[in-house]
Amino acid sequence: MNVLKNESDAIVTSKPSNVFNRYAWGPFVAFYRTSPLGGIAATILLILFFLAIFSPILAPSDPLTTYPEFFRKGPSLERIFGSDHLGRDILSRTMVGTRTSFLVAFSAVILSKVVGFSWGVSSGFLGNKFDLISQRFLDVLMAFPGVILAMLLLVGVGSGLITVIVAISLTGIAGTTRVIRSVTLSVKEMQYVDAARALGASNLRIMARHIAPQCVASLMVVASVSLGGAIFSEAALGFLGMGVPPPDPSLGNMLGGVLGDAYKPPWWMVVYPGLTITLVVLAFNLFGDGLRDHLDPRLRGKLD
Repeated sequence: MNVLKNESDAIVTSKPSNVFNRYAWGPFVAFYRTSPLGGIAATILLILFFLAIFSPILAPSDPLTTYPEFFRKGPSLERIFGSDHLGRDILSRTMVGTRTSFLVAFSAVILSKVVGFSWGVSSGFLGNKFDLISQRFLDVLMAFPGVILAMLLLVGVGSGLITVIVAISLTGIAGTTRVIRSVTLSVKEMQYVDAARALGASNLRIMARHIAPQCVASLMVVASVSLGGAIFSEAALGFLGMGVPPPDPSLGNMLGGVLGDAYKPPWWMVVYPGLTITLVVLAFNLFGDGLRDHLDPRLRGKLD
C-alpha cells in the first residue's frame, strides 16, 4: 500500500510539470510540424538574432578600429571574412551591422504596424466619409515606391538612425491598413458584434474588445513578412548613402561604402554582407509564409 501511495504521489507531482512543458512547447512543436521550412527559418532567425544582440561581445575585434597591416587582405585564419579598404574586420562589422539592421527593421515595423493596425480597424469599422478619405490618402501613399518615399523624407529631414526608422515605417503603413481594414469589414458583420451593439456598447469598446483581437493573427503575418522588406529597404538606403551614417556599420552602408571606394572591389567585401542580407530576408519571408499557413484555420486540417 505504501508503494502504491508513493507511486500515485509521484504521478500527481509530475503531472503539472508535464502539463507546463506541453503548453509551453506545444505551439512551437505544432509550428515546426505544420511548416518545416518556416521552422528552419525561425531557427536561423533566432541564431542571427542572438549573434546580433551579443555582437559587441562575440565580435572578434572592434568594428570601428582600423588596422593598416590588414589593408584589403582576403579571408584567412586570422580574419575569416577578410578586411575592408581600411583594414577593419568584415566579420565583426557584419555582426554589428546585422544588429543595426535588426534594430532599424524591428523599430520601423512596430511603428508602422501600430499605426496601420489602429487606422485599419477604425477605417473598416466606422466607414462612411472617414473610410473614403482614408482610402484616398492611402492611394496617394501607395502610388510612391517605398524606397523613393523614404528617400524624399530623408532628403528633406536629413539622414540619421531615427529618421531612417521613421522613413521606413511610413512605407509600411498603407499596406498594413489595407489588410486590417479588409479583415475588419468581415469581422464587423458577425453576430456577436451586433449583440454587443444591441447591448449598448460604444464604438470604441466594440473595436477594442471584439474587432481588434480578431485581426491580431493577420497582423502577425503581415509584420513577419514586412520585417524582410524593412531589412531590404534599410540596405537599399544604406547602399545609396542615405541610411545609417558611418562610421556605424550596417549591412547597407557596408556595400555602398565599398562600391563608392572602388569600381571593382575585392569579392569578400561584397559577398559576405550581401549573403547576410539575402539570408535574413529569405528567412523572414519563409517564416511569414509558414506563420500564415499555421494560423489559417482553413489549412490547419490539411497541414496536420
